[in-house]
Amino acid sequence: MIYKAIVFLPLIGFLIAGLFGRQIGAKASEYVTTGLMIITAILSWIVFFNVALGHSEGEVIKAVVMRWIQSGSIDVEWTLRIDTLSAIMFVVVNTVSTLVHLYSIGYMHHDEHRPRFFAYLSLFTFAMLMLITADNLLQMFFGWEGVGLASYLLIGFWFKKPSASAAAMKAFIVNRVGDFGFILGIGGVFVLFGSINFETIFAAAATYMPHEGAADANAIVANFFGMELTKSTAITVTCLLLFMGAMGKSAQFLLHTWLPDAMEGPTPVSALIHAATMVTAGVFLVARMSPIFELSPDALLVVTIIGAITAFFAATVGLVQNDIKRVIAYSTCSQLGYMFVALGVGAYGAAVFHLFTHAFFKALLFLCAGSVIHAVDGEQDMRHMGGLRPHIKVTFAMMLIGTLAITGVGIPFTPVGFAGFFSKDFIIEATYASHSPASGFAFTLLVIAAMFTSFYSWRLIFLTFFGKPRASHEVMHHVHESPQVMLVPLYILAIGAVVAGVVFKEFFYGHEYDVFWKGALFTSEHNELLHEFHHVPALVALAPFLAMIIGFVTAWYFYIKSPETPKRLAASQQGLYQFLLNKWYFDELYDFLFVRSAKALGRFLWKKGDVAVIDAYGPNGIAARVVDVTRNVVRLQSGYLYHYAFAMLIGIAALVTWMMLGSSF
Repeated sequence: MIYKAIVFLPLIGFLIAGLFGRQIGAKASEYVTTGLMIITAILSWIVFFNVALGHSEGEVIKAVVMRWIQSGSIDVEWTLRIDTLSAIMFVVVNTVSTLVHLYSIGYMHHDEHRPRFFAYLSLFTFAMLMLITADNLLQMFFGWEGVGLASYLLIGFWFKKPSASAAAMKAFIVNRVGDFGFILGIGGVFVLFGSINFETIFAAAATYMPHEGAADANAIVANFFGMELTKSTAITVTCLLLFMGAMGKSAQFLLHTWLPDAMEGPTPVSALIHAATMVTAGVFLVARMSPIFELSPDALLVVTIIGAITAFFAATVGLVQNDIKRVIAYSTCSQLGYMFVALGVGAYGAAVFHLFTHAFFKALLFLCAGSVIHAVDGEQDMRHMGGLRPHIKVTFAMMLIGTLAITGVGIPFTPVGFAGFFSKDFIIEATYASHSPASGFAFTLLVIAAMFTSFYSWRLIFLTFFGKPRASHEVMHHVHESPQVMLVPLYILAIGAVVAGVVFKEFFYGHEYDVFWKGALFTSEHNELLHEFHHVPALVALAPFLAMIIGFVTAWYFYIKSPETPKRLAASQQGLYQFLLNKWYFDELYDFLFVRSAKALGRFLWKKGDVAVIDAYGPNGIAARVVDVTRNVVRLQSGYLYHYAFAMLIGIAALVTWMMLGSSF
């Protein structure tokens, strides 16, 4: 019963606020949805301690909701699958969502459509919970698409703002590209394993790959767009299609363009999407399907390469962004790249650990950014801030903690450090220790990305809180700290950003790994990787720390010691600066290749196909002929009696003539 309550309480909140929000009012909608989320979060922590940290035998807990689809060999029940991975996601999703609900009571107090906003937040949470508790791929896809729908509604919440509507459509359309691959991947899994239920798939995966020299090693098992696929090739294609879905949801390189534009929604939406829900769905998918991905080293290699490129690419763009929310958005994209690299090298526990810690400090950073924006009357450009530290001391302290966590501040070779120090550094070291062909490539890009992350994170702090105020006197006169309803969530998230790493590191990838995960992740390679991780060279272990120090010192020199230096550097390297400022020109490239061509094709089909052919010879053509005929018939109706008499005489004469001619024959 507790598992069903966790999943369906947010749905009840959505229905109450969505259907009866106008009747019960904005305050009641806020309190109902937030109250239900608080209950859900408490229950989630109880499940986490009982399932993940409890000493059970490791059996997967299932709660059947109803029989859903039964057609041929497809037999799908709506079942909630609860294991360690689900319990972790319960904590991440529901804790952050609850705090976002609470924070939004203060942040959105001026908005007249609060019932609708809180209904969307709860719908988003319910969809994500459906995704993470799925016991089969169809149920997961239901939650997957629900998250996409809710993100569209939330990003475009201020629908009268053209940029918000455009951003919502962009997120929806780009995700459809990834979802197309996900659908094909689900079909591929069904073809290869005869089922879409996880238990059946994982059991079959254990004996799927034939031994070398086996009679069926080169047998054709599938046909994909005319290509005949053997078992090994088919599993690689299937994994890559599933990963294509993950790339869309988790904004990986090439399908990343929607994520920065999602900042057009209210700031609490940014925190919810970036920290705990939509963008982590792709990481969850690959982690859940780890027994399948382990069958294809080629697919894991692609995951590693794409993750490394994403981490590096997003970090380079974050260096020069001026919108405070966009800087944090690109850091999300970069951190997701870290998670996928960990997945690609087989360090699944490290990937989920970084997902876990990232939720705390990224939600903290976004909500702190919202507090800053709230303080400076809606301004988001850091170039128009500065000198805010004395005015919003609590927000500054909380954002400083988030920055220390994301940059990985800690003391090497000791258990002292913020959350990111443990999760991100382990990914970098595990990448170096792995046997992946791309380990050297990925390790290099991740270390560089760590240095860039430190630079742009401290750049945000220095530009926003230090130096002389660059806002107008009127704005600075009204700068104020946020109310407690917005600050309490920051305190809770700050605790997670400080202690989540040191408290849980042994469970996610340390000595308690097997007891903690209980088979929820593929683990056969873990012990070897863990052994090698503990024996990496000291310089490798120090690399993330040194990168963090270099980034911090550079940012301090650029924005505190010598503020004119970055201006001169940008002027001297104008081409590179514009390249990074315009996000590698991906938006312009996609606009040229896809948007303009799609519009041109649509315009051609509209003008030449619809108007010139279908309308001209179809409904409009027939209507025009009817009008012509009636126009000519109307001319016969002159209204003069002698015209009608003459017509009657002509008719009688014609009739008599016909009768005479007929009788003669």
